Amino acid sequence: MVVYKKEKLSRRAGKNLLLKGSRSFSDKSGVKRRTSRPGQHGNRPARLTEYGKQLREKQAVKAMYLLREARFKNLFNKALEIAERTKGNKGHVFLQLLESMLFIVLYRAGLAKSKSAARQLVVHGHVKVNGVRVRSPTYILKPGDQIEVSDKVFDKYKPDYDLSYNASWIEVSKNTCKFIRPPERDEIRKDIDESLVIAWYTR
Repeated sequence: MVVYKKEKLSRRAGKNLLLKGSRSFSDKSGVKRRTSRPGQHGNRPARLTEYGKQLREKQAVKAMYLLREARFKNLFNKALEIAERTKGNKGHVFLQLLESMLFIVLYRAGLAKSKSAARQLVVHGHVKVNGVRVRSPTYILKPGDQIEVSDKVFDKYKPDYDLSYNASWIEVSKNTCKFIRPPERDEIRKDIDESLVIAWYTR
């Protein structure tokens, strides 16, 4: 996914999906430079049906977490099962699963420059969970899990900027972090409308 494609995804969603590392937090981000939607008719106001709103939000959240449709839907179905078993809120459980993915936790902990870099760290075998090498970026962490990034690549992948994200559910110490708990709903982006995603998959 090249730079312009990632920037277009944010502009189409109408919100910053934080796909470009430090660029996403600067004035160079696509949604700050151009507030219009991409395309020839991007300046025209969008007239979305309820179906269109659901689809746009689903696509935005999927892009935000760098997931393909199959994995995204699998996690959604898993969230429904957990919510039914625990009597929890479906949308909140779904977002908690997304935030519990290994590469997302690495990014939130500030151990990778971007979500893409965090995925690469895991796929290339530079990350261990509880002392065991894990190569699946979407591995779901459990409370208490210890994550370690290899010393030899840590300096290359760590951000050279401060993440504007205070992940209080993660303890960080140099190249390691501990997943304390899944985040509460008010600790996850408030501009995500998970009810639209639920409506899309349960319509």
